[in-house]
Amino acid sequence: MLSSVISRYSTFLPSSLLLAQFETLLHHHGYHSTPSNAPNTTSFPNYDDPNSSPSSTSASSDPLNPTIMLETLSCYNNDWRRALEFFNWAEMQCGYHHTSQTCNQLIDILGKFFEFDAAWSLIEKMRSVSSMPDHTTFRVLFKRYVSAHMVKEAIDMFDKMEEFNLKDQVSFSNLIDALCEYKHVIEAEDLCFPKNKNDVKYSCFKVDTKICNMLLRGWFKMSWWGKCRQFWEEMDTRGVQKDLYSYSIYMDVQCKSGKPWKAVKLYKEMKKKGIDLDVIAYNTVIRAIGISDGVDVAAKLCQEMIELGCKPNVSTYNTLIKLMCENGRYRDAYKVLSQMPHKGCEPNVITYNSFFGCLEKPREILKLFDRMIER
Repeated sequence: MLSSVISRYSTFLPSSLLLAQFETLLHHHGYHSTPSNAPNTTSFPNYDDPNSSPSSTSASSDPLNPTIMLETLSCYNNDWRRALEFFNWAEMQCGYHHTSQTCNQLIDILGKFFEFDAAWSLIEKMRSVSSMPDHTTFRVLFKRYVSAHMVKEAIDMFDKMEEFNLKDQVSFSNLIDALCEYKHVIEAEDLCFPKNKNDVKYSCFKVDTKICNMLLRGWFKMSWWGKCRQFWEEMDTRGVQKDLYSYSIYMDVQCKSGKPWKAVKLYKEMKKKGIDLDVIAYNTVIRAIGISDGVDVAAKLCQEMIELGCKPNVSTYNTLIKLMCENGRYRDAYKVLSQMPHKGCEPNVITYNSFFGCLEKPREILKLFDRMIER
């Protein structure tokens, strides 16, 4: 049957497309080839025949839909020309209409290869009810512009979003997030807190805890520890409420900058404020307290975390194992390793690397390597 499907599409489908991949996706969604000597029990809907519809065929023979479209585009993630070609071909099929999601995926692919003119051409075409540009459309482009260090273009695009009624708090947050993610924190901070007090261009947008966390994370990614400390203090000065994410970032800052005892102090401050920790925050504290107060205290904190209903993950056990190995407590580390599968956490490469980094005897290393391979 699949050969007849391809034959039906031959007048529309560009020869340069990867037909093999499209065949695979069709098979995945129920389009199975029928041997020549077997009865043809299903038929693919004829898009050119108005009397043909999914209801008149087998349930497995569905027309081209956004799900198949998204999966096919993901196969062309590293080939923008074929992605665009397939996108345009699909647009010509009777009964099929692109959605905002399919358009956004193509825009992401185009942006990845700096084809911003083509991306904007598509945005201008996205005017129908089913595929209007949305916040995701521009969040994708923010990411692509800023990752290419085209900061001015990203900011100009934010201003242009007024044409689409999308120049709002959500889009402002997306812009700041992209700038901080790709280490353009200076520009992000200048948008939030302009040095020129008379610059009120973006003053209508609220700089809340969420945005301050983005800025703090940005300084952290740049390893500007002094700036992290300064900004942490400025959050209090500006009356910004610190939340779990704020503390998690700043505890990580203290650990990475060689001051684990300060991370422990922050942990105690969180407990005093009644902030419930999640597994990510606990993992940071376990590492910090293990360095500053010892492995036993870290293990005790892990047990406390479990009793409070916070389930450890692989990173939790990896942190404990690394602390134990660094302190020469291999027997305890092996014990934790054996417990991991029973706790629903399979060891990973990082788990075994903690051992390999500390073991000295070749026999022990080979034995552990065999154990890793067996899993």
